[in-house]
Amino acid sequence: MPEAGMNSFQVWRTCVQQVSGAQQTERLQSSVHFPLGLPVRSMERPETAAVLKRTVEALMERGAIVRNLENLGERSLPYKISKHKERHRRGGYFLIDLEAPPSIVSTMMDHLGRDIDVIRRAFIKHPVSKTEECSGIIPVNYEDKLIAKKK
Repeated sequence: MPEAGMNSFQVWRTCVQQVSGAQQTERLQSSVHFPLGLPVRSMERPETAAVLKRTVEALMERGAIVRNLENLGERSLPYKISKHKERHRRGGYFLIDLEAPPSIVSTMMDHLGRDIDVIRRAFIKHPVSKTEECSGIIPVNYEDKLIAKKK
């Protein structure tokens, strides 16, 4: 429940995080962890909140669970980017942490590609890391090394 004194962005973020437990377990059975890097064009705060709200709602409509929304700040883009007949030099960077079925990627890339406020979109792939056991220090046989060098 939103508290008194919260701004509109905080109220919206609180509402996004309130997904019932039954829906989460149902969606998580076939989902994968995807962070979404989202640079948006430089705008005022209400317009930026509207872009993020549109994006998160589209993700949730397609079966994603949004875990976190992180504002990485507004900064200069690494290079000039032309998108939707505009040249962008600055942009606001956001990272949306979500869990979704893999089939969501292509539809969301298409959806975000048509959004005029989104400069770039990138689902970051997380390879499953395998933990290897440390076998310790392997002793080196110096005799074999010396014999190999003499020949």
